[in-house]
Amino acid sequence: MRPLLARRSLLSLAAACPLCAATAVRAQTAPHDAHDAPHWSYEGAGGPEKWGELSADFRTCSLGTQQTPVDLLVGIRAQTGPVAFRYQKMPLTVLNNGHTIQVNAPAGSHVMLGDTSYELLQFHFHHPSEHLLAGKGFEMEGHFVHRAANGALAVVGVFIKPGAANAALAPIWQAMPDKEAPATAIPGVTVDTAALLPKDRVYFRYMGSLTTPPCTEGITWTVFRAPVEASPEQIRRFATLFPLNARPVQPLNRRFLLESGA
Repeated sequence: MRPLLARRSLLSLAAACPLCAATAVRAQTAPHDAHDAPHWSYEGAGGPEKWGELSADFRTCSLGTQQTPVDLLVGIRAQTGPVAFRYQKMPLTVLNNGHTIQVNAPAGSHVMLGDTSYELLQFHFHHPSEHLLAGKGFEMEGHFVHRAANGALAVVGVFIKPGAANAALAPIWQAMPDKEAPATAIPGVTVDTAALLPKDRVYFRYMGSLTTPPCTEGITWTVFRAPVEASPEQIRRFATLFPLNARPVQPLNRRFLLESGA
């Protein structure tokens, strides 16, 4: 068995411009505006293999060496530190930004990665999953995007497989716009975000990027091995809106892929 890696070694891989990444995430919270940025998509001339050519701001999509998603193969067992979620039930604010369904989070929900607190900004969904697990994809994947006080970003990935109806998804699915639309607060409706996380908290950890343009790097990724369930009908409803909104897997290159022990 390979020796455990110190958590400090992973943190030393963080990028030098966390505020740049935070700015990129904020720019993605509004519906797409063709006058503000080049049009990108998941297929055709604006598809993932062309993202880096669409704008100078998107060059990292092609030239970056720490891109996400990746195939989660065998991780190195490591002292990755605790992951503690402090999510609160929140009023539902939902938007269709033309690329996914996104829920914006008010202040108050956090995740602790080791000794660092990251505030939940938003979460959104992909169909099919962007990450693979030992070469296998899942029907969907949720991404929970967080920001620390210094601007550093951390994203938590959760696989979604067919199974029982997911009660935590139900209010989101009921309110999600079927066309591109700005964020809308849904009166009297709350979301139990913690219920969207798996009970089994074994996870992978690596340094990666945003999975959409500008593909900013320096993001701390935590992806749970165990999936949560959604009913086939819930998955079908999302897939009707977004038949394909997943970036293909990217080379791991010389990065460490770590795996927690619990």
